[in-house]
Amino acid sequence: MTNKPQAYGGAPCSPSLGPDHLMHPELARLRRELRAACGEAGLPAGERARLVLAATLLAEPAIETGQEMSLETAMADRRLAVTFRLPEPVEQVRRNTLPLLPGAGDGATLSWHLTAGLSPQPAPLEDDAATREEMLALIARADALAQEQRELKHELAETNSGVLAMYVELEERDEQLRRAHTVIFRELEDALRPRPPAVPSWELAVQYSPTGTGSPTGGDLYDWFVLPDGHLHVTVVDAVGHGVTSTRHALTVTHAIRTLALEGHPFAGLIARTATTLATIEPDLMATVLLARLDPASGKMVLANGSRPPPVLVTAAGDARLLRAPVVGRGVGFPDPGSPELIQHTLGQGDAVLLYTDGLIESRRDLEEGQIRLLGHARALAGHPIDTLPAELVTRMHDVVLDADDTVVLAIRRTTTNALDVNRGRPPHR
Repeated sequence: MTNKPQAYGGAPCSPSLGPDHLMHPELARLRRELRAACGEAGLPAGERARLVLAATLLAEPAIETGQEMSLETAMADRRLAVTFRLPEPVEQVRRNTLPLLPGAGDGATLSWHLTAGLSPQPAPLEDDAATREEMLALIARADALAQEQRELKHELAETNSGVLAMYVELEERDEQLRRAHTVIFRELEDALRPRPPAVPSWELAVQYSPTGTGSPTGGDLYDWFVLPDGHLHVTVVDAVGHGVTSTRHALTVTHAIRTLALEGHPFAGLIARTATTLATIEPDLMATVLLARLDPASGKMVLANGSRPPPVLVTAAGDARLLRAPVVGRGVGFPDPGSPELIQHTLGQGDAVLLYTDGLIESRRDLEEGQIRLLGHARALAGHPIDTLPAELVTRMHDVVLDADDTVVLAIRRTTTNALDVNRGRPPHR
């Protein structure tokens, strides 16, 4: 069913004195006819209210200025089509502000397509009564929307509470798992870190300090053992990177050096030979290496340095100095690996040598400053018991930590007493 288009406006007109005395007669007629079409289509009062208010906002300026406009309504397939034709185009920005949005466009014609109800719902004939009914419907709709919003917020709050509780539980489980993994890794690392070997007339001690209590395993590792000829061999390795991969790389290097040393390969070429051996097996492996070979009988010590910080010699008289190589070599995985020049020194009774990784001296992010402080602490601790010397050294060096890193400190001291019973069975200090 299509109603004939109705024209409204055309000339300014004084308001009527009837029930709609505050409204232009043409606008009042438009509202009555629009409500009649909505009533026949069975539109709910709330939807009717939004349509009538949108039509009023559009038509009132044109009617008040005497411009003509038209309204056409049609019913088809249980849908009510409402078409407004205004004298001037209505931009989309203004259309978006209407209580009931029309179809998109920028022209002078606006249209709505509304789903009809199951049965007619006639509107009151008087504008005041119809407006009151529509306002009550809008208020009821607003109340219903507010209630829906409150219920939705409540549901969301309950959902969020449940999700938060689940998240907290998962975080706790994840933290427990991380701690368990850390404990396992630390136990494995401790198992991999050898105890001080028994060397008559020598004292040996070690301190390993991880980056943090919950940090992953690192690449700082050491190895020491007595060769068949009675000489003590020491390896200190710092594999590039962090975590399990760096630990595996460090183990690979220490095991390769131990194997080559036990096979009798010359000490001077051990770093280069290790690099050649591992080049095809672990092409991505990079590690700095420091080797020491000590004759317990004479006290003669030989050092091969592959990109490591220089060891510290602490004399019985309380002096301390760095054992620098004239030319520092390069570690495994670096270009031209090896130690081109060896360092040789004979330790007297009471003399000690400190081997360490860079975590000991780089905690303040200043390598040179760290080495100066290390020498100062080494002098102050020259007569300190060997058992706790490495741990005390780490404590003093790490009074300020700006850059945490794994740290290994090995202390080897020549004594006049037999250290066999002192060192047998002692685990590395943590």
